[in-house]
Amino acid sequence: MRANVPNRFLIALRQLGLMILLFGAAVVHAAEQKIMVLGDSLSAGYGIDPEQGWVILLDQKLRKQYPGWQVINNSISGDTTGNGLARIDGSLALHKPSIVIIELGGNDALRGMPLPLIKQQLRELVERAEKTGAEVYLMEMRIPPNMGKRYTDQFTALYSEVAAETSATLIPFFLNEIAVDKAMMQADGIHPTAQAQPLMMKLVLEALEPKLKNKT
Repeated sequence: MRANVPNRFLIALRQLGLMILLFGAAVVHAAEQKIMVLGDSLSAGYGIDPEQGWVILLDQKLRKQYPGWQVINNSISGDTTGNGLARIDGSLALHKPSIVIIELGGNDALRGMPLPLIKQQLRELVERAEKTGAEVYLMEMRIPPNMGKRYTDQFTALYSEVAAETSATLIPFFLNEIAVDKAMMQADGIHPTAQAQPLMMKLVLEALEPKLKNKT
């Protein structure tokens, strides 16, 4: 019986060490601050390997440059502001993000939805996220001129209006320079290529960095 004591002691010690490691990992994971991207195909990586998308690239960049931050991609191709409203509360409750990036509205405009409705739903998305204490970044969207100049201009203006009426920070349209370069755009003329994703990530990171530096 005595010969087994050292073995039992070693087993117990190993189990204790494993428990400490698991507990430590859980604490680190819980301490991570999260950025949640609520978007459509521009953030979901439509037409490219999702691992090449700007959201994944941002997550990889932050893990190296700002340890303790994690990016959650909650983007679905084809989503509208209405779709976003249908799922934002559950996503906020699940992930508890410190920062929410809203990249929606383009599909609404491409379908010719009434501008007041788009604005109302964008504002509600921002307000629901703000109620949780999250810092909100609203990404400006633009569409091709198919709907006419008046509609197109008023649509883009909605984003600065919503940002001014809430506490959201406006991120200028991240395809502004990219969209005029055919090498950076897929054949549909709407979705960027994999080559464009690092540039898109860089523009978003520049907007986020003042906040990240203050929280690091």
